[in-house]
Amino acid sequence: MKQVDEIVSSGKFGDLIEFSYPIGYSHWGVYDGDGNVVHFAVTGENNIHSGQLLSSVRNSLQQIVPLRDVNIPKGAHVFISNNRHAFTPSASQEMKLRCNALIGHEFPYHLFNFNCEHFATFVRYGKAVLIPIMSHFNWTKMY
Repeated sequence: MKQVDEIVSSGKFGDLIEFSYPIGYSHWGVYDGDGNVVHFAVTGENNIHSGQLLSSVRNSLQQIVPLRDVNIPKGAHVFISNNRHAFTPSASQEMKLRCNALIGHEFPYHLFNFNCEHFATFVRYGKAVLIPIMSHFNWTKMY
């Protein structure tokens, strides 16, 4: 996939990777600089990547996965998305320390309090934040 090749060739450690799905959902991860994405992987995450939302809350594990191996459904877009949050990125060494401290640990997934975007922004900025869901919708088209 061309989008993935562009990330692998130009991405830097700590870049936020956004997987934007046509259903209005985005999955987030952190680029490791070596062709991999580190992300908050939900058990049965293939359901998300195939366009189905989570049906229940599950424990999740931070994983390192080759970016080219992520199942990206038709119509989805993958890109470096460092400008969606209004924070200054931490130094690379700080990001690596946070990332390494979280790898392999299980945490309860919660859609609004601790999800993939919280994980990715915590690694990059030292703050776990979420873009408000309402900002993903274009309300002018609805009326």
